[in-house]
Amino acid sequence: MSQASLLSAAVRPFKALFVSDAREGILLIFVAIAAILVANSALSHAYHDAFHGTLPWTPIAKLNTLHLWINDGLMAIFFFVVGLEVKRELIAGNLSDPKQRTLPILAAIAGMAVPAAVYFAIAGGEPNLSRGWAIPAATDIAFAMGVIGLLGTRVPPSLRLFLLTVAIVDDIGAVMIIAIFYTAKIKVTWLIASMLAFAAMIAMNRMGVKRMLPFIVAALALWFCVLNSGIHATIAGVVAALTIPMRSSDGHSMLETMEHALVGWNAYFVVPVFGFANAGVDVRELGMEGLIAPLPLAIAAGLVVGKQVGILGSVVLAKALGIAKPPPGATWTQVWGTAVLCGIGFTMSLFIGALAFPGYPELVEEAKLGVLTGSLISALLGYAILRFAKPPKPVAPNI
Repeated sequence: MSQASLLSAAVRPFKALFVSDAREGILLIFVAIAAILVANSALSHAYHDAFHGTLPWTPIAKLNTLHLWINDGLMAIFFFVVGLEVKRELIAGNLSDPKQRTLPILAAIAGMAVPAAVYFAIAGGEPNLSRGWAIPAATDIAFAMGVIGLLGTRVPPSLRLFLLTVAIVDDIGAVMIIAIFYTAKIKVTWLIASMLAFAAMIAMNRMGVKRMLPFIVAALALWFCVLNSGIHATIAGVVAALTIPMRSSDGHSMLETMEHALVGWNAYFVVPVFGFANAGVDVRELGMEGLIAPLPLAIAAGLVVGKQVGILGSVVLAKALGIAKPPPGATWTQVWGTAVLCGIGFTMSLFIGALAFPGYPELVEEAKLGVLTGSLISALLGYAILRFAKPPKPVAPNI
């Protein structure tokens, strides 16, 4: 092999770090590592106090720590972008075609149900742990697509599309789970106010309002009302996004304009800030035995085992029953590797973990350990499977 070939082979993995699919995932990896290092250093108390210490002043009394501002406020932007993406996909994307959405929907449902079952099998006997069943049910789009990006052309386009669509449906399921199962006591007055704000946004859509400002003001009002209603405030982000016009009479798309304007901020500011504030688990306090405690073990097993069994099993079953065909141009080994990558939970799993055990910081820390461990194993195992999987044999043309 020539020197030029050797140099190209050596540089290729580093080039992969900067392709568009990989950048967001790589950033989250560095953020998670940084948070863990800080949480296990002499700065651990400063780290905890910075995010969980009571603020000297806050414009909203309910949000009296930086951590609450990030999880209840800043993350509303994340969910708003998720809502915009979901609406676009339902109207004009992959989820608008019944044939294309059947398999990802089945895979996403199975990919949420089986991890929950695995979680209950391990931790279900502990009454105080039952609320954590949904933690391993989520897939982190940025992380998973980041690993896919590192693999370059080794992953067929059909599998990239399959993974992206499964993750989007997964996000819809996670939002519904948060709204239904992680809602505190409802305050009727604020709930009615939320409904009125939502109705106003729908009315603006129907009347053909073309300016963004009224929608932004109404969305902020909706967020404030939902924050005080007992429903988690981030749900307002998804609900508000569903009212943003997709198309207007002049062909302008406010939804796509907003999505393009926010997607960069979401990927490179909102999610990394959330990750740094939530991924810092003090391993010194939990010790190595913490890894085999029921909660982290159940979450890690749900992500690593439950996700791949649920998603791969649903694809096999769908093919066997004639419901849907596997992604074209991919081998079963590649489908398996992609199913393993869906076990990267990170953002949504950490978020649900914080909601599942309010008032029990030690359980939240254990949940973080389970999420980080399961996500790391899924990322490494999925990468290895896809890296060494043989591509499908080319079909000889009929002559």
